[in-house]
Amino acid sequence: MSENVKSKGLGENKWIRGAIPALLLHMSIGTVYCWSTFSGEISNYIGASKSAVGWAFSLAIFFLGMSAAFLGDVVEKNIHKSSLIATICFTIGMIGTGAAILLKSLPLIFLFYGCIMGIGLGTGYLSPVKTLMLWFKDKKGLATGLAVAGFGAAKALATPIMQFILNKFDNNPAPMFFIMGAVYFVMMFVGHLLLKKPSDWVEQHSEGGLKEFFRTLGSNFKTSFSNKTFIGIWLMFYINITCGLALISQEKQIFTTIGLTAGVAAALGTVTAIANAAGRLGFSAWADKLKDRNTIYKLIFILSIGFSACVIFTNGIVKGAAVPALGIICIALLIMVNAGYGGGFSNVPTLLSDHFGMKKISSVHGMCLSAWAIAGLTGNQMATYIVNHFGTPSEAVNPVGYQTVLYVTCALYVVALIISCVMVPKLNNHEK
Repeated sequence: MSENVKSKGLGENKWIRGAIPALLLHMSIGTVYCWSTFSGEISNYIGASKSAVGWAFSLAIFFLGMSAAFLGDVVEKNIHKSSLIATICFTIGMIGTGAAILLKSLPLIFLFYGCIMGIGLGTGYLSPVKTLMLWFKDKKGLATGLAVAGFGAAKALATPIMQFILNKFDNNPAPMFFIMGAVYFVMMFVGHLLLKKPSDWVEQHSEGGLKEFFRTLGSNFKTSFSNKTFIGIWLMFYINITCGLALISQEKQIFTTIGLTAGVAAALGTVTAIANAAGRLGFSAWADKLKDRNTIYKLIFILSIGFSACVIFTNGIVKGAAVPALGIICIALLIMVNAGYGGGFSNVPTLLSDHFGMKKISSVHGMCLSAWAIAGLTGNQMATYIVNHFGTPSEAVNPVGYQTVLYVTCALYVVALIISCVMVPKLNNHEK
Protein backbone atom coordinates (compact mmCIF):
# COMPACT_ATOMS: atom_id res chain seq x y z
CA MET A 1 0.00 0.00 0.00
CA SER A 2 1.53 3.31 -1.07
CA GLU A 3 0.89 6.49 0.86
CA ASN A 4 1.79 8.85 -1.97
CA VAL A 5 1.07 12.51 -1.48
CA LYS A 6 1.77 14.78 -4.44
CA SER A 7 1.95 18.04 -2.54
CA LYS A 8 5.23 19.37 -1.22
CA GLY A 9 5.89 21.72 1.71
CA LEU A 10 3.64 20.62 4.56
CA GLY A 11 3.07 17.21 2.96
CA GLU A 12 6.78 16.38 2.77
CA ASN A 13 8.20 18.12 5.81
CA LYS A 14 9.83 15.49 8.04
CA TRP A 15 9.37 17.58 11.19
CA ILE A 16 5.68 18.28 10.63
CA ARG A 17 4.86 14.82 9.28
CA GLY A 18 7.16 12.81 11.52
CA ALA A 19 8.71 14.45 14.59
CA ILE A 20 5.91 16.75 15.79
CA PRO A 21 3.06 14.21 15.56
CA ALA A 22 5.28 11.61 17.25
CA LEU A 23 5.90 13.99 20.14
CA LEU A 24 2.20 14.87 20.42
CA LEU A 25 1.29 11.18 20.62
CA HIS A 26 4.07 10.11 22.96
CA MET A 27 3.85 13.11 25.29
CA SER A 28 0.18 12.25 25.79
CA ILE A 29 0.41 8.51 26.39
CA GLY A 30 3.65 8.88 28.39
CA THR A 31 1.60 10.27 31.29
CA VAL A 32 0.91 6.67 32.28
CA TYR A 33 4.12 7.12 34.31
CA CYS A 34 2.38 9.81 36.40
CA TRP A 35 0.57 7.00 38.21
CA SER A 36 2.24 7.66 41.57
CA THR A 37 1.01 11.27 41.44
CA PHE A 38 -2.65 10.30 41.84
CA SER A 39 -2.73 6.62 42.85
CA GLY A 40 -2.92 7.48 46.57
CA GLU A 41 -5.80 9.87 45.93
CA ILE A 42 -7.68 7.20 43.95
CA SER A 43 -7.13 4.73 46.78
CA ASN A 44 -8.43 7.17 49.40
CA TYR A 45 -11.43 8.32 47.35
CA ILE A 46 -12.77 4.87 46.46
CA GLY A 47 -11.77 3.23 49.75
CA ALA A 48 -9.49 0.52 48.34
CA SER A 49 -5.96 -0.45 49.35
CA LYS A 50 -3.02 1.01 47.44
CA SER A 51 -1.81 -2.46 46.46
CA ALA A 52 -5.21 -3.31 44.97
CA VAL A 53 -5.43 -0.03 43.07
CA GLY A 54 -1.84 -0.54 41.87
CA TRP A 55 -2.96 -3.39 39.63
CA ALA A 56 -4.56 -0.79 37.33
CA PHE A 57 -1.07 0.46 36.42
CA SER A 58 0.24 -3.09 35.94
CA LEU A 59 -2.71 -3.88 33.67
CA ALA A 60 -2.11 -0.70 31.65
CA ILE A 61 1.51 -1.71 30.98
CA PHE A 62 0.45 -5.30 30.22
CA PHE A 63 -2.16 -4.20 27.68
CA LEU A 64 0.31 -1.69 26.24
CA GLY A 65 2.76 -4.45 25.37
CA MET A 66 0.20 -7.01 24.26
CA SER A 67 -1.79 -4.58 22.11
CA ALA A 68 1.46 -3.58 20.40
CA ALA A 69 2.19 -7.27 19.76
CA PHE A 70 -1.31 -8.05 18.47
CA LEU A 71 -1.84 -4.84 16.49
CA GLY A 72 1.66 -4.45 15.06
CA ASP A 73 0.45 -5.53 11.63
CA VAL A 74 -2.43 -3.03 11.77
CA VAL A 75 0.14 -0.30 12.43
CA GLU A 76 2.24 -1.67 9.58
CA LYS A 77 -0.64 -1.44 7.11
CA ASN A 78 -2.25 1.85 8.14
CA ILE A 79 -0.70 4.30 10.60
CA HIS A 80 -3.74 6.57 10.36
CA LYS A 81 -6.08 3.82 11.49
CA SER A 82 -3.73 2.82 14.32
CA SER A 83 -3.14 6.40 15.52
CA LEU A 84 -6.93 7.00 15.50
CA ILE A 85 -7.47 3.81 17.52
CA ALA A 86 -4.83 5.07 19.96
CA THR A 87 -6.50 8.49 20.27
CA ILE A 88 -9.97 7.05 20.87
CA CYS A 89 -8.91 4.31 23.30
CA PHE A 90 -6.59 6.54 25.33
CA THR A 91 -9.22 9.28 25.64
CA ILE A 92 -12.03 6.86 26.56
CA GLY A 93 -9.65 5.27 29.08
CA MET A 94 -8.88 8.61 30.74
CA ILE A 95 -12.47 9.89 30.87
CA GLY A 96 -13.83 6.45 31.78
CA THR A 97 -11.37 6.26 34.68
CA GLY A 98 -12.70 9.58 35.96
CA ALA A 99 -16.25 8.23 35.82
CA ALA A 100 -15.18 4.97 37.52
CA ILE A 101 -13.62 6.99 40.36
CA LEU A 102 -16.87 8.90 40.89
CA LEU A 103 -18.71 5.54 40.97
CA LYS A 104 -16.03 4.22 43.38
CA SER A 105 -15.70 1.08 41.25
CA LEU A 106 -12.30 -0.61 41.23
CA PRO A 107 -13.30 -3.12 38.47
CA LEU A 108 -14.26 -0.20 36.21
CA ILE A 109 -10.90 1.48 36.93
CA PHE A 110 -9.21 -1.76 35.86
CA LEU A 111 -11.33 -1.79 32.69
CA PHE A 112 -10.82 1.83 31.65
CA TYR A 113 -7.32 2.65 32.97
CA GLY A 114 -5.86 -0.86 32.63
CA CYS A 115 -7.48 -2.39 29.54
CA ILE A 116 -8.93 0.32 27.28
CA MET A 117 -6.30 2.97 27.99
CA GLY A 118 -3.62 0.25 27.76
CA ILE A 119 -4.69 -0.52 24.18
CA GLY A 120 -4.41 3.18 23.38
CA LEU A 121 -0.92 3.18 24.90
CA GLY A 122 0.30 0.26 22.79
CA THR A 123 -1.01 1.46 19.44
CA GLY A 124 -0.03 5.06 20.18
CA TYR A 125 3.50 4.06 21.18
CA LEU A 126 4.04 2.00 18.04
CA SER A 127 2.33 4.18 15.41
CA PRO A 128 4.98 6.90 14.83
CA VAL A 129 8.14 4.81 15.25
CA LYS A 130 8.56 3.37 11.74
CA THR A 131 7.44 6.67 10.21
CA LEU A 132 10.24 8.48 12.04
CA MET A 133 12.86 5.99 10.89
CA LEU A 134 11.68 6.47 7.30
CA TRP A 135 11.88 10.26 7.50
CA PHE A 136 15.27 10.27 9.30
CA LYS A 137 17.04 7.42 7.48
CA ASP A 138 20.56 8.58 8.35
CA LYS A 139 19.78 9.28 12.02
CA LYS A 140 17.22 6.64 12.92
CA GLY A 141 18.35 6.46 16.54
CA LEU A 142 18.14 10.21 17.04
CA ALA A 143 14.66 10.30 15.49
CA THR A 144 13.17 7.47 17.53
CA GLY A 145 14.98 8.77 20.61
CA LEU A 146 13.31 12.16 20.14
CA ALA A 147 9.83 10.64 20.10
CA VAL A 148 10.41 8.14 22.89
CA ALA A 149 12.03 10.94 24.92
CA GLY A 150 8.62 12.61 24.72
CA PHE A 151 7.16 9.52 26.35
CA GLY A 152 9.71 9.79 29.16
CA ALA A 153 9.43 13.58 29.53
CA ALA A 154 5.64 13.42 29.84
CA LYS A 155 5.91 12.61 33.53
CA ALA A 156 8.07 15.63 34.32
CA LEU A 157 5.77 17.97 32.36
CA ALA A 158 2.39 16.59 33.43
CA THR A 159 3.04 15.87 37.13
CA PRO A 160 2.92 19.50 38.36
CA ILE A 161 -0.17 20.18 36.24
CA MET A 162 -1.94 17.12 37.60
CA GLN A 163 -0.94 18.03 41.15
CA PHE A 164 -2.31 21.57 40.65
CA ILE A 165 -5.68 20.18 39.47
CA LEU A 166 -5.80 17.72 42.36
CA ASN A 167 -5.23 20.57 44.83
CA LYS A 168 -7.96 22.66 43.21
CA PHE A 169 -10.51 19.84 43.61
CA ASP A 170 -9.57 18.81 47.17
CA ASN A 171 -7.66 15.70 46.03
CA ASN A 172 -10.64 14.29 44.11
CA PRO A 173 -8.85 12.74 41.09
CA ALA A 174 -11.94 12.42 38.86
CA PRO A 175 -11.96 16.02 37.53
CA MET A 176 -8.26 15.71 36.73
CA PHE A 177 -8.96 12.72 34.48
CA PHE A 178 -11.77 14.58 32.71
CA ILE A 179 -9.66 17.69 32.10
CA MET A 180 -6.47 15.89 31.09
CA GLY A 181 -8.44 13.45 28.94
CA ALA A 182 -9.85 16.37 26.92
CA VAL A 183 -6.40 17.96 26.55
CA TYR A 184 -4.81 14.72 25.42
CA PHE A 185 -7.60 14.08 22.91
CA VAL A 186 -6.77 17.36 21.17
CA MET A 187 -3.02 16.66 21.21
CA MET A 188 -3.35 13.10 19.93
CA PHE A 189 -5.95 13.94 17.29
CA VAL A 190 -3.71 16.67 15.86
CA GLY A 191 -0.83 14.18 15.88
CA HIS A 192 -3.06 11.63 14.13
CA LEU A 193 -3.94 14.15 11.38
CA LEU A 194 -0.31 15.18 10.79
CA LEU A 195 1.35 11.74 10.89
CA LYS A 196 2.36 10.49 7.41
CA LYS A 197 5.02 8.28 5.85
CA PRO A 198 7.28 9.75 3.12
CA SER A 199 5.64 9.62 -0.31
CA ASP A 200 8.66 7.85 -1.82
CA TRP A 201 8.19 4.86 0.50
CA VAL A 202 6.16 2.16 -1.25
CA GLU A 203 5.13 -1.05 0.46
CA GLN A 204 2.78 -3.89 -0.37
CA HIS A 205 0.39 -5.43 2.15
CA SER A 206 -2.05 -8.29 1.85
CA GLU A 207 -5.69 -7.38 2.33
CA GLY A 208 -8.13 -9.48 4.32
CA GLY A 209 -10.49 -9.73 7.24
CA LEU A 210 -10.28 -11.38 10.64
CA LYS A 211 -8.98 -14.68 9.26
CA GLU A 212 -6.10 -12.91 7.50
CA PHE A 213 -5.38 -10.89 10.67
CA PHE A 214 -4.90 -14.01 12.82
CA ARG A 215 -2.97 -15.80 10.08
CA THR A 216 -0.53 -12.89 9.85
CA LEU A 217 -0.33 -12.62 13.65
CA GLY A 218 0.55 -16.31 13.92
CA SER A 219 3.15 -15.99 11.19
CA ASN A 220 4.74 -12.93 12.85
CA PHE A 221 4.85 -14.70 16.21
CA LYS A 222 6.44 -17.84 14.74
CA THR A 223 8.97 -15.89 12.68
CA SER A 224 10.02 -13.71 15.60
CA PHE A 225 10.23 -16.22 18.43
CA SER A 226 11.98 -18.86 16.33
CA ASN A 227 14.85 -16.45 15.68
CA LYS A 228 17.78 -16.56 18.14
CA THR A 229 18.67 -12.90 17.62
CA PHE A 230 15.10 -11.74 18.26
CA ILE A 231 14.88 -13.88 21.40
CA GLY A 232 18.15 -12.36 22.63
CA ILE A 233 16.90 -8.80 22.04
CA TRP A 234 13.55 -9.67 23.66
CA LEU A 235 15.24 -11.11 26.77
CA MET A 236 17.67 -8.23 27.34
CA PHE A 237 14.85 -5.73 26.73
CA TYR A 238 12.66 -7.59 29.23
CA ILE A 239 15.40 -7.69 31.88
CA ASN A 240 16.22 -4.00 31.46
CA ILE A 241 12.56 -3.04 31.95
CA THR A 242 12.07 -5.42 34.88
CA CYS A 243 15.12 -4.06 36.71
CA GLY A 244 14.19 -0.49 35.88
CA LEU A 245 10.64 -0.87 37.17
CA ALA A 246 11.81 -2.71 40.28
CA LEU A 247 14.11 0.15 41.32
CA ILE A 248 12.04 3.06 40.00
CA SER A 249 8.99 1.77 41.91
CA GLN A 250 11.02 2.03 45.16
CA GLU A 251 12.63 5.36 44.25
CA LYS A 252 10.64 7.58 46.61
CA GLN A 253 11.16 5.21 49.56
CA ILE A 254 14.91 4.96 48.86
CA PHE A 255 15.20 8.76 48.85
CA THR A 256 13.40 8.83 52.20
CA THR A 257 15.65 6.08 53.60
CA ILE A 258 18.86 7.99 52.83
CA GLY A 259 17.54 10.95 54.82
CA LEU A 260 16.12 13.30 52.16
CA THR A 261 13.20 15.58 52.98
CA ALA A 262 9.95 15.27 51.05
CA GLY A 263 10.71 18.43 49.08
CA VAL A 264 14.18 17.28 48.04
CA ALA A 265 12.85 13.82 47.17
CA ALA A 266 10.16 15.39 44.96
CA ALA A 267 12.77 17.55 43.21
CA LEU A 268 14.97 14.49 42.62
CA GLY A 269 11.93 12.68 41.24
CA THR A 270 11.82 15.34 38.53
CA VAL A 271 15.56 14.93 37.96
CA THR A 272 15.21 11.18 37.45
CA ALA A 273 12.28 11.74 35.07
CA ILE A 274 14.49 14.09 33.05
CA ALA A 275 17.27 11.46 33.15
CA ASN A 276 14.79 8.93 31.77
CA ALA A 277 13.97 11.24 28.85
CA ALA A 278 17.61 12.22 28.34
CA GLY A 279 18.63 8.55 28.25
CA ARG A 280 16.09 7.89 25.52
CA LEU A 281 17.50 10.67 23.36
CA GLY A 282 21.18 10.52 24.35
CA PHE A 283 21.79 6.77 24.16
CA SER A 284 19.93 6.47 20.84
CA ALA A 285 21.83 9.40 19.28
CA TRP A 286 25.07 7.88 20.57
CA ALA A 287 24.15 4.53 19.02
CA ASP A 288 23.93 6.17 15.57
CA LYS A 289 27.66 6.83 15.79
CA LEU A 290 28.62 3.26 16.75
CA LYS A 291 29.44 0.53 14.27
CA ASP A 292 27.31 -2.01 16.13
CA ARG A 293 24.13 -0.56 17.70
CA ASN A 294 24.03 -3.43 20.24
CA THR A 295 27.13 -1.87 21.84
CA ILE A 296 24.85 0.71 23.48
CA TYR A 297 23.05 -2.05 25.41
CA LYS A 298 26.35 -3.45 26.60
CA LEU A 299 27.29 0.01 27.87
CA ILE A 300 23.92 0.44 29.61
CA PHE A 301 24.28 -2.91 31.37
CA ILE A 302 27.93 -2.33 32.33
CA LEU A 303 27.10 1.09 33.80
CA SER A 304 24.09 -0.31 35.65
CA ILE A 305 26.18 -3.15 37.09
CA GLY A 306 28.96 -0.74 38.10
CA PHE A 307 26.68 1.70 39.93
CA SER A 308 24.76 -1.16 41.56
CA ALA A 309 28.00 -2.76 42.74
CA CYS A 310 29.09 0.52 44.35
CA VAL A 311 25.87 0.72 46.38
CA ILE A 312 25.96 -3.00 47.24
CA PHE A 313 29.58 -3.07 48.48
CA THR A 314 29.20 0.16 50.48
CA ASN A 315 25.76 -0.85 51.81
CA GLY A 316 24.76 2.58 50.59
CA ILE A 317 20.98 2.39 50.99
CA VAL A 318 21.25 1.23 54.60
CA LYS A 319 24.02 3.67 55.58
CA GLY A 320 23.16 6.57 53.27
CA ALA A 321 21.35 8.62 55.93
CA ALA A 322 24.48 8.63 58.11
CA VAL A 323 27.07 9.00 55.34
CA PRO A 324 26.10 11.67 52.77
CA ALA A 325 28.63 10.39 50.21
CA LEU A 326 26.85 7.02 50.16
CA GLY A 327 23.52 8.78 49.76
CA ILE A 328 24.93 10.57 46.71
CA ILE A 329 25.98 7.20 45.24
CA CYS A 330 22.41 5.94 45.70
CA ILE A 331 21.05 9.02 43.94
CA ALA A 332 23.54 8.50 41.09
CA LEU A 333 22.41 4.87 40.80
CA LEU A 334 18.75 5.85 40.41
CA ILE A 335 19.63 8.53 37.84
CA MET A 336 21.64 5.93 35.88
CA VAL A 337 18.88 3.32 36.11
CA ASN A 338 16.34 5.83 34.80
CA ALA A 339 18.65 6.86 31.94
CA GLY A 340 19.41 3.23 31.02
CA TYR A 341 15.74 2.30 31.29
CA GLY A 342 14.85 5.05 28.82
CA GLY A 343 17.79 4.27 26.53
CA GLY A 344 16.72 0.65 26.34
CA PHE A 345 13.35 1.68 24.93
CA SER A 346 14.62 4.09 22.30
CA ASN A 347 17.22 1.70 20.87
CA VAL A 348 15.00 -1.35 20.45
CA PRO A 349 13.28 -0.33 17.17
CA THR A 350 16.53 0.73 15.51
CA LEU A 351 18.38 -2.39 16.67
CA LEU A 352 15.54 -4.52 15.31
CA SER A 353 15.56 -2.62 12.01
CA ASP A 354 19.30 -3.27 11.65
CA HIS A 355 18.77 -7.02 12.02
CA PHE A 356 15.36 -7.52 10.38
CA GLY A 357 15.03 -4.59 7.96
CA MET A 358 12.33 -1.94 7.63
CA LYS A 359 9.72 -3.94 5.72
CA LYS A 360 7.99 -5.46 8.78
CA ILE A 361 9.57 -3.40 11.55
CA SER A 362 6.24 -2.36 13.15
CA SER A 363 5.19 -6.00 13.45
CA VAL A 364 8.58 -7.12 14.80
CA HIS A 365 8.79 -4.15 17.17
CA GLY A 366 5.26 -4.88 18.36
CA MET A 367 6.20 -8.47 19.13
CA CYS A 368 9.24 -7.26 21.07
CA LEU A 369 7.09 -4.90 23.12
CA SER A 370 5.37 -7.97 24.58
CA ALA A 371 8.47 -8.02 26.83
CA TRP A 372 7.24 -4.72 28.26
CA ALA A 373 3.86 -6.32 28.98
CA ILE A 374 5.39 -9.19 30.96
CA ALA A 375 7.86 -6.87 32.73
CA GLY A 376 4.97 -4.61 33.72
CA LEU A 377 3.51 -7.51 35.68
CA THR A 378 6.79 -8.73 37.17
CA GLY A 379 9.05 -5.71 37.85
CA ASN A 380 6.97 -3.84 40.43
CA GLN A 381 5.58 -7.02 41.94
CA MET A 382 9.06 -8.55 42.33
CA ALA A 383 10.31 -5.48 44.20
CA THR A 384 7.19 -5.36 46.39
CA TYR A 385 7.57 -9.04 47.28
CA ILE A 386 11.24 -8.60 48.27
CA VAL A 387 10.54 -5.49 50.38
CA ASN A 388 7.65 -7.30 52.10
CA HIS A 389 9.74 -10.39 52.96
CA PHE A 390 13.23 -9.06 53.79
CA GLY A 391 14.42 -6.58 56.39
CA THR A 392 11.69 -4.88 58.42
CA PRO A 393 8.49 -4.95 56.31
CA SER A 394 6.43 -3.56 59.19
CA GLU A 395 8.36 -0.26 59.18
CA ALA A 396 7.43 2.77 57.05
CA VAL A 397 10.80 2.43 55.28
CA ASN A 398 12.75 -0.79 54.89
CA PRO A 399 16.39 -0.10 53.91
CA VAL A 400 17.45 -3.77 54.06
CA GLY A 401 14.54 -4.66 51.79
CA TYR A 402 15.51 -2.01 49.23
CA GLN A 403 19.15 -3.12 49.37
CA THR A 404 18.02 -6.71 48.74
CA VAL A 405 16.12 -5.60 45.62
CA LEU A 406 19.45 -4.26 44.39
CA TYR A 407 21.15 -7.66 44.77
CA VAL A 408 18.52 -9.22 42.50
CA THR A 409 18.56 -6.46 39.87
CA CYS A 410 22.36 -6.43 39.73
CA ALA A 411 22.39 -10.18 39.06
CA LEU A 412 19.78 -9.72 36.33
CA TYR A 413 21.84 -6.96 34.70
CA VAL A 414 24.77 -9.41 34.55
CA VAL A 415 22.52 -11.97 32.81
CA ALA A 416 21.37 -9.28 30.34
CA LEU A 417 24.99 -8.36 29.55
CA ILE A 418 25.82 -12.01 28.83
CA ILE A 419 22.77 -12.32 26.55
CA SER A 420 23.78 -9.12 24.72
CA CYS A 421 27.26 -10.53 24.09
CA VAL A 422 26.24 -14.11 23.20
CA MET A 423 22.82 -14.03 21.51
CA VAL A 424 22.86 -10.76 19.52
CA PRO A 425 25.51 -10.88 16.75
CA LYS A 426 27.61 -7.91 15.73
CA LEU A 427 26.20 -5.95 12.83
CA ASN A 428 27.48 -2.76 11.24
CA ASN A 429 24.46 -0.45 11.35
CA HIS A 430 26.12 1.97 8.90
CA GLU A 431 25.71 -0.69 6.20
CA LYS A 432 21.94 -0.60 6.63
